[in-house]
Amino acid sequence: MTTPPITTNLDEATPCTTVPAAQYAASRHAVWLGAAAIITDEVGRILLVRPTYREDGSWLLPGGVVEPGEHPHVTCRREITEELGLDLPLSAVLAVHSFSAHHPDLQPGPICPGEARFVFDGGTLTPDQVQAIRLPREELSEFAFLETRDAVQRLRAVDGQIMLAAYRARLGNTATAHLADGRHILDVPPLDRHDVHVRYRPSWDSPLHRGPVPDRLPVQQAWAWCFVPDGRVVLVADPGPQGALPMLPGGTVEETDATPEGTLHREAAEEAQLALADPVRLGWVLDETGEVYGGVGPNARLRLAAQVTAVGPAAVDSATGRPFVRLLATPAQAAALLSWGPPGARQSQLAVDTARERWGLPAARAAAIEEIPAEGMRLN
Repeated sequence: MTTPPITTNLDEATPCTTVPAAQYAASRHAVWLGAAAIITDEVGRILLVRPTYREDGSWLLPGGVVEPGEHPHVTCRREITEELGLDLPLSAVLAVHSFSAHHPDLQPGPICPGEARFVFDGGTLTPDQVQAIRLPREELSEFAFLETRDAVQRLRAVDGQIMLAAYRARLGNTATAHLADGRHILDVPPLDRHDVHVRYRPSWDSPLHRGPVPDRLPVQQAWAWCFVPDGRVVLVADPGPQGALPMLPGGTVEETDATPEGTLHREAAEEAQLALADPVRLGWVLDETGEVYGGVGPNARLRLAAQVTAVGPAAVDSATGRPFVRLLATPAQAAALLSWGPPGARQSQLAVDTARERWGLPAARAAAIEEIPAEGMRLN
């Protein structure tokens, strides 16, 4: 039996031609397919696994090779089950990446025609799910939950670029990231443009105490959920050499500050060029050691909410000599970027409730994280 010919017209400028089906099939671009998942713990650390078969000792996101006839999302769920012993739903495609055949980070071995990789959102694991992880020891030797700056150190360079783009798409609620050889092929979202990372600190996910600060505890810090009229909040990030780390506006209480609220006004103006009104104390978080303040001992970190009345042009911060990155995010997005875990999510909801009750502000609609323009912005 002979294979019937196929009529093609791939270029509208040329007439249709008839070629044998086998010749047409051989002319099509062929690539390998892979699928992986971004899976985090409750404070936003990324799950990586360490394969036994990589001579360079590099780690991977959970996932694997798409088998013949298999869809990438099916591959991803199958590999998660085989590698972790978990059955996880996938909620979104966070990134699609294409490798060139000659890319230096592709594994040595058989000649690779190139690879297309899909990265899915595998969600957030509960502590019980983390305890239930079981690895196939012949394939994977260990797993770890890592903040993003540590994770990229354990991945091959291009794998780190893919991981960051996918995770930032999840955090920033942006469209699926499309990458080629580790680089965005469309507009670069703000979190990627400024190399924003998530940093976990154990003390930051401590419970929020709602009452007054005890007299025995000095207030060392005043940070605020600073609301613009549409219900979003401002985050700032110092674009240092190891990436930008997001923070709420505010900072360390200085001797020259009459009150913590004075600290907030000063720091918000210096870091983010914000004018604030009507700061409200939400509560305080206990810092048991005061290590970041030179080991001063137990102290309180105050949390407030405030209205943003004006956003001025970007300016150089006097303490760092650099202008801070200024971002607009929903309170839920801000809590995730701050990596404060469930206590942070509860704190953000308290701030939202306070903004609604005190100032009549709406709950922010789901949207992509935006950068505040360098020239500032007008508030209605």
